[in-house]
Amino acid sequence: MLRSDDVPLAIALGANLPFADGGPRQTLLMVRPLLTVVVNDWAAVPLRFRWSPLFDTTPIGGPPDQPRYWNAVVVVHGLFTTPSNEAAMKLLGELHQLESQFGRQRSSEQRWGPRTLDLDLLFWGEHRMEHPKLVLPHPRLHLRGFVLEPLLAAMNQSSNWIA
Repeated sequence: MLRSDDVPLAIALGANLPFADGGPRQTLLMVRPLLTVVVNDWAAVPLRFRWSPLFDTTPIGGPPDQPRYWNAVVVVHGLFTTPSNEAAMKLLGELHQLESQFGRQRSSEQRWGPRTLDLDLLFWGEHRMEHPKLVLPHPRLHLRGFVLEPLLAAMNQSSNWIA
């Protein structure tokens, strides 16, 4: 059951390049438990996670010949503190470290190009922020069906809690 002071946080996951021994779909499956640990450690409280299914999607923008993406969203519940820019930036740093563990090199990538792993903060409750590295809510969230469809699926997962 959700408490009225629960402040949900949403993270989008995407990949369209293989990493190590697996393809992008396997990457999203492998990162799931690691992302759970990262977010729980960041929050320093036990959280509940609602995961969307994985969606096979067509790339939007970027090079026209890039491979198809696998996308998912996780909605995190159990945060009862007021969101802050500082906390959001700390989580973003943790997400970028996790991406690099899966071979992502942000400095050498083409915008909207292929990648081994992409983790994007979509929103944290009603928190608004504008920083050169992070805008909340995500400014293109409403334009991205490859994020909206998994987000809606995750939000409708009433029995998909994972602590």
